[in-house]
Amino acid sequence: MQHPPGHLAANPLPAGIVGALGLGGYQLLAEIGGVGAGRLGPQAFLLVAPDPDPTLPDAGTQISLHQPRIRDEAEVSAFTQLAAQIGYLRLSGYKLALERHGLRSKVNLVNPATGAIAVTIPDRAGGRLFGGGVNASRLLPSVRGLPPAGPPPDTQDPELMRQVLLALALRDESLSGAEAAELADRALLLTSGERALDPPAALEAAKKEE
Repeated sequence: MQHPPGHLAANPLPAGIVGALGLGGYQLLAEIGGVGAGRLGPQAFLLVAPDPDPTLPDAGTQISLHQPRIRDEAEVSAFTQLAAQIGYLRLSGYKLALERHGLRSKVNLVNPATGAIAVTIPDRAGGRLFGGGVNASRLLPSVRGLPPAGPPPDTQDPELMRQVLLALALRDESLSGAEAAELADRALLLTSGERALDPPAALEAAKKEE
């Protein structure tokens, strides 16, 4: 697995970016497949670990869709759900092509089957000058509408399976991040006991056990 659970916590934003943007002490809200949502006070953003490339130096974790001022908690939830969905698509085979724009990065979701860019996440969110008013809430339907790039992830790998289950659980707006994590853990036990259960079915079964 290229980006195991906890990768972003172990590889935070570089100190130079943190200092320049005033993000010291930011909180990592969620992480799936090397994609996460971060928050500090009124600021929210995506954190993305680039795909490893032996021909290039390690660029380190990068920041995208930086929104300096969020209006309400629904926007924070949208960032968390967007990060989870992008991470889920990456686990299914999508590639994330990052382009530096100053301290931040634009992220292109590339379908490896066609080589086409399916969705572009801008480096900044908000006003018309930066991204044309694009924000996490507006991007979420487009990203959710993308089909997986490949077959379902290996259900025999418990770490990978938990990331998939957590990504799907975070789609439920009625669940907090902690509740989604608990649901994913219960669903993981069901998949280990009944291999026939696919991730959505395992989540539904876990909900009924509450």
